[in-house]
Amino acid sequence: MLVTIGARLSQKISRRIFAALTVGALASPRLLFGKPEAKKDNSPTVLDHLLLGCNDLDRGIAYVEQHTGVRAIFGGVHPGRGTRNALLSLGEKHYLEIIAPDPQQAGVPDTRNLLGLTDPRLVGWAAHPGDITQFAAHLRAANIAFEGPLPGSRKRPDGRLLEWQTLNLKDDHSNLLPFFIEWNSNTVHPSVDAPSGCKIDGLTISSPDDAELQRLCSTLNLDVRVEHSDKPQLSASISGLSGRVMHLNS
Repeated sequence: MLVTIGARLSQKISRRIFAALTVGALASPRLLFGKPEAKKDNSPTVLDHLLLGCNDLDRGIAYVEQHTGVRAIFGGVHPGRGTRNALLSLGEKHYLEIIAPDPQQAGVPDTRNLLGLTDPRLVGWAAHPGDITQFAAHLRAANIAFEGPLPGSRKRPDGRLLEWQTLNLKDDHSNLLPFFIEWNSNTVHPSVDAPSGCKIDGLTISSPDDAELQRLCSTLNLDVRVEHSDKPQLSASISGLSGRVMHLNS
């Protein structure tokens, strides 16, 4: 009789332990099953946006629409910087910025050499490091030279003001390394209401000195793919509608 009661009690305890573990597995998969599922694309989690340069904004918009089936919407101008842009979403917290000279700001230095780009090309990318002030302290400790954080803003066509802070590396290795951005807490991220239908599939930076580039990316907390190549190059692939894929290079 005592053996029977003990066996039943043991079964009840085992069922309770099993139930507890099952609930725990549902609530905390990382704890029981190790690392979370890897990303299905090759895009860095820190990616904020890609910059696609062109000497004419309408031409850049048409190019992206032709290759993705999605038409970017006019975003606004950058006062004092001589540029204007159009945007489309690449998924949550990621977007594409098509950037071109602003005809209304003639005489402003063409710092990104956009005037010579008859065909759209990647001219850079932005990463979000979290708290940009803390990130700046991290760079100082690592003896990496930079400028900023500096405030920036742009007024959208609907009148809404977007505000941010940026930090630029003194040496970005020919635009292979990003600039860093933290959006104001009251600013809606452009990926939220820019035209949707596209997503980033991958971003790769390549260089003859890929070992040094990989070291820098590790210091900068950039989970971006680094490859060896004969010359510095930034490459990205974007999926659009109806299975279309747009490949972009610097």
